[in-house]
Amino acid sequence: MIHYDLRCGAGHDFDSWFKDSEAFTAQSKAGFVECPVCGSKDVSKRLMAPAIPKKGRTRVQEAPVQPPAPAVAEAPPAPPPPMPAQMVAFLQRMRSEIEKRADYVGRDFTEEARKIHRGESERTAIYGEASDADAEALRDEGIEVARIPWVPLAD
Repeated sequence: MIHYDLRCGAGHDFDSWFKDSEAFTAQSKAGFVECPVCGSKDVSKRLMAPAIPKKGRTRVQEAPVQPPAPAVAEAPPAPPPPMPAQMVAFLQRMRSEIEKRADYVGRDFTEEARKIHRGESERTAIYGEASDADAEALRDEGIEVARIPWVPLAD
């Protein structure tokens, strides 16, 4: 395991552990390393001093173990930043096309998707509501589903 001091593009400092330096590089390139403060994925390693033992010492002395601090109520997480206008416009166009070309089945989405998959219903495009667990169960059954943010249409 390797410990890195990290900094995001917004200047927030934090640290994390990785299996090795290649693991950091792979996770960073894949967008899995993000700032815990602002969520930025523009993260880089900071300069760190190596832990070199003094002459004649072969082991680093361990610090005494401190009992954990009592739990305190955490502030609720900050709301996500607003979506860029181009993304909102794209999602509005996508919603409009879905509403034109697919049938709304509401809360019956999971069952209707299964019926179509089994050939019990006409093969048609549908959209509706499904819980995360239901969507995952459909995927496990080999039924393709996608979740998209459902933004309000432009006036």
